[in-house]
Formats: sequence, C-alpha cells, structure tokens
Amino acid sequence: MDVKNHSYFFERDDNLTAIKSRNLPAGWHKAFYTLWLGCFITGMGFSMTMPFISLFISDLGNYSKLQINLYSGLAFAMTFIDQAIVSPYWGSLADRKGRKLMCMRASGVMAITITLTGFAPNAIYIVIMRFIQGAFSGYINNATALMASETPHERSGWVMSQMMTAGTAGNLVGPLLGGTLSSFFGNIFGGAWGYRIPFFITGVLMFIVFLGTTFLVHEDFTPISREKMKPMSEIMKSLPSIKLIIVMFITTLLVQSSTMSIDPIVSLYVKSMMPHGSDVAFVAGIVAATPGLGTLLAASKIGHKMDEIGPLRVLRVGLVIGFILFAPMALTNNPWMLAFLRFLLGIASAGMLPAAQTVLTLNTPKESFGRIFSYNQSFQAIGAVLGSLMGSAISGFSNYATVFWVTGFTLLLNFILILIFAWGISYRDK
Repeated sequence: MDVKNHSYFFERDDNLTAIKSRNLPAGWHKAFYTLWLGCFITGMGFSMTMPFISLFISDLGNYSKLQINLYSGLAFAMTFIDQAIVSPYWGSLADRKGRKLMCMRASGVMAITITLTGFAPNAIYIVIMRFIQGAFSGYINNATALMASETPHERSGWVMSQMMTAGTAGNLVGPLLGGTLSSFFGNIFGGAWGYRIPFFITGVLMFIVFLGTTFLVHEDFTPISREKMKPMSEIMKSLPSIKLIIVMFITTLLVQSSTMSIDPIVSLYVKSMMPHGSDVAFVAGIVAATPGLGTLLAASKIGHKMDEIGPLRVLRVGLVIGFILFAPMALTNNPWMLAFLRFLLGIASAGMLPAAQTVLTLNTPKESFGRIFSYNQSFQAIGAVLGSLMGSAISGFSNYATVFWVTGFTLLLNFILILIFAWGISYRDK
C-alpha cells in the first residue's frame, strides 16, 4: 500500500510483531508531519537561545549577579505573562476560525521578534522583544489542539506524546546547537556576537515553519460565527467532570513551573560548578538538553502505556519520580551527574504534561478544543512565569541548590492535589 496516496497511519505494536492501520481524515499524515516538524523547530529555536540568555545579558552591560538573574527571569517570564492574558482570546478565535490560522500567526510573528532579539543592545530590549513575542506566540499548543481534534480518542495518548516529543526533541537539539554556535561565533567575533547568531538562525527557521504550516497543513474545520458559539459557562457545565478539568489546569501550571524554575539559571548553575572551566556554554547546553533526550526516548512507550492503562495513572507515577529526582540534583556538584539526573527527569516528564493534555482531550467536546486548550495554555504560561521568576529570585537571594529543593516539593504538592481532588471521580479514561 502506498502511504503517499492513502490517509493511513501505521504503528508497530509494543512487541513489534504486527502493524495496525486506521483510516484517518484526508491529509492527516501530511498535517501531522508538518506540525510535528513545526513544533520541533519551535522547541529547538527556544532552547537554542534561551538557556544562554543570562550569559548573553551579562555581555551586554555591567550588571550585578542579582540584576543578571532578575533580567534573565523577566526575559523568560514576559512571553508567558502575555500568553496567560491573551490565550483565552486566541482560543476563542481558534474555535471560530480554526487552529491552523493560529499556528500561522504564532510562527510568523516569532520569526520577526526572534530575529530582532538578535540585535539587542541591552537587557531591557530583550525583555521588550520577549513581551511582544508572547502576545502572538502559542504554536505548539495550537498545533497540539489541531491534532487532538483530528485524532480518534483511542490513539490520543500516543499522538499527544508524539506532539510533545517534537518540542522535546527540539529542546534536545537546541541547547547543543546553541552552545556550539555560541562558542564558535564567540571565538570568531568575540563579545555578545556568539549569542546573537542563534537568534538570527532561529528567525529564519521559524519563517520556514510559517510557510510549511500555510501550504502543507489542511484542517477539517468549518468556521462558525461568534453568535453561534456556545458560551464558556455552558461548555463547562457539559463537561464530564469540571473538577477534573480544573485539576488538570493546575497540574499544567505546577509541572510547567517546575520546568521553568530551572531553565533560566541552568547555565549559571553549571558555571558555578566550573569556576575555572572552559566551554561553559557547551557543557550548559548538554545539561539543558538531556531532559529532552530522556523524553524523546520514553515518549512513545509512555504514550502507548497511557492508551493502555489511562493517562491519570501515568501522571501520578511521573510526578512521584520527578519529586524524587530533584533531591540529588540539589546535592550534586558535578555538571555531568546533573546532566544524568536531568536525563532521568526527562523520562518522568514524558508522563506529566502529555498525560494532562490527554485527559483534557478525552474529556472535552471537539467544538471546544480551542478554548479548553487555550485556558490550559494560560495556566501553562502562568506556571512558566511563576517558575522562571521563582528560580531567578531564589537563586539570586539564596543559592542554586535551593531552587531544586523548592521545585521538587512543587511536584509533590501536585501529586497530593491529584490524590485529593481527582481520585475516584468520574472521567473518560480511554
């Protein structure tokens, strides 16, 4: 059978002894591959630039340690502050006009703002560019919502895991590429130019994503007027369990907060472990990339497991393992041990956000995906803001190890909340 001429999706089972095929909407595979690649480039572009933003800022002026930490936190936070505010509006527009248009909007604006960030003369300029970018961002979330609406429920766990794999695979490649480019061009041009080049490259790649999304993605969507849309209050009442949806929103917030608390300071943490070392940017890139490698290797297997036993069970296990791993991260003084522990954390992460998104997918009406996922994106953005500011503030006033202790207990709190509010309630699991 010719895959190019048929809308079939092939998947090997866990024992690799059989192949299943399933009819899917026309053009599904082309849209899936295009959006997967778009999410990959978006994740790669982010991780190719942002883990080194603190080093970039330190080369732009005579800033104190506290100023560098706070400006780095703000640079991370600005995009997500905007997302938290505007995501419900974009979600409502997505339910009326389609998710493809939202992906085009996000990738097009990101291509411009990321390129302009490469010309930054000071830290304030970077913060402003990140603020503008945040008002129009959201490619990965909208691509995920688009695929959620086009995928049969019994394959939702696998597809949600694969969409996360795209971003995390990008997060794996990005820091390695960013660290290599920063070191290479830094040695050639000196100063901050080593950190500027990755922004220019990312801008070009995001423009390619914009073109691919525009011309290769077909969405089976019929636009509806604002008057015919159900109000959000009516949608929430029609959900199988409002309590479950709210718990998943909070889970998204806390898991994202635990991730972002580390990202703004990871390069500085590595630098503190290597006070007289060379190629700090390269080593920091490896440390930043290892969670992506862990998630990439585990996502498919965990996605199958979610379809088999249900996403909520997988989520609980992921939270417990994540909590346990943060303790040794706080105690180690070796960047390579830190990299290994973050690799294990990446495996656990494959059972956190994808599981929460799968629960939302299985318990949300198709016509409301845009708004439900946009609210989830708002909670994810709030978590990113809280996490990045928390990590920067704690490391500025205390030390880097304290950030890991606080982050670990955040995941433990999330696990306890799920035990209290989501145990035994009625929800759609498969």
